[in-house]
Amino acid sequence: MKEYYTQMQAAKKGIITPEMKVVAEKERLSPQFIMQKVACGEIAIPCNINHKSLSPEGIGSGLRTKVNVNLGVSGDFYDYDLEMQKVDIALKYGAEGIMDLSNCGKTNVFREKLIQKSTAMIGTVPMYDAIGYLEKDLLDITAQDFLEVVRAHAQQGVDFVTIHAGINRRVVEGFMREGRRMNIVSRGGSLLFAWMQMTGNENPFFEYYDDVLDILREYDVTISLGDAMRPGCIDDSTDSGQIGELIELGYLTKRAWDKDVQVMIEGPGHMALNEIASNMQMEKKLCHNAPFYVLGPLVTDIAPGYDHITSAIGGAIAATNGADFLCYVTPAEHLRLPNADDVREGLIATKIAAHAADIAKGIPYAREVDNKMSDARHKVDYEEMFKYAIDPDKARAYYESVPPKNRHTCSMCGKMCAIRTTNMILDGQKVKLKEENK
Repeated sequence: MKEYYTQMQAAKKGIITPEMKVVAEKERLSPQFIMQKVACGEIAIPCNINHKSLSPEGIGSGLRTKVNVNLGVSGDFYDYDLEMQKVDIALKYGAEGIMDLSNCGKTNVFREKLIQKSTAMIGTVPMYDAIGYLEKDLLDITAQDFLEVVRAHAQQGVDFVTIHAGINRRVVEGFMREGRRMNIVSRGGSLLFAWMQMTGNENPFFEYYDDVLDILREYDVTISLGDAMRPGCIDDSTDSGQIGELIELGYLTKRAWDKDVQVMIEGPGHMALNEIASNMQMEKKLCHNAPFYVLGPLVTDIAPGYDHITSAIGGAIAATNGADFLCYVTPAEHLRLPNADDVREGLIATKIAAHAADIAKGIPYAREVDNKMSDARHKVDYEEMFKYAIDPDKARAYYESVPPKNRHTCSMCGKMCAIRTTNMILDGQKVKLKEENK
């Protein structure tokens, strides 16, 4: 029987896996580079052995910034057909990750279909699924029950799981002592905090962390160490609760690597612009350069309905300064379960942020598509422009909504298009706007 290695274990042994080869080809890097970075934990390739439809992606140092889409049903809105529409949108526009955050009922049937369908890596938060899966109320769930849910997700083929193992007694004591404007805004973190306070027990994911790692190693599931203490408003950013948990996550990172389990670190949250760069550097330092997965950060708290913009602003700065994986935020953030249009708007905004950051941090081939777009604009070739647009459907719809008299201009400038005028002069032609406008 052939011996099975996790991606990290294989890398440590100098073995280049098929998944490493795929990532190397996508990133235009050598397989040896990918292998070395996986071995030391600076790159993760989340790829459960049971996710057969996956097209592997690398997350981490020296790679393109990746983007994740969240979806899933809630107790207030339960429509799995709509969620599958969102999956189609996520795949169409190039999301590298999809997280199923369903928190109501028996979610395993939907998750099975999602894993079968998706070429993108799949993530979950087992804590969200615990009450529905176990059919128990929070207070009645035991530590071993929580581990059972983790195993169920791993067996199904989930590529990475968010585990809030860092909110242990030390972190909770600091939070209770210092206080916060917004308290705990992480859904999984708040549930664990409540369970700990009601039972008097330690966080089960921290107390039985080795057992969690054993489950994840068996299926080669990447652990995404959740930020239960992420700031939920800019006034709480970079406080003792956030930093105290980050220190714990650095400790947990090394323990996971010792067991050949790949790690990502989750990060803020809400954060003022001027704090983002230092927070990215702090995470890389405290967590040993593990890949950083950030939600936003949202750079202001007053834009409900537009939080895909506040998030994209923060995400671009975060990725420029070291973040590796951006979780999208939709216009519906803080307001409702997002619909299909919200998903598209949030994903496109985050893809723009990721691409802008890749240009800024010098990913060698990031500018290629921008240069092709510029060449198409130089030729005033709109069909070519649509080809290179992040959202070609929207670009075409805008162009055709007010059709120009001349297809080689747009209705903004018409015959006074600067590019057209310059091209004509350089081609030895005369520009006669008065006659042309008759």
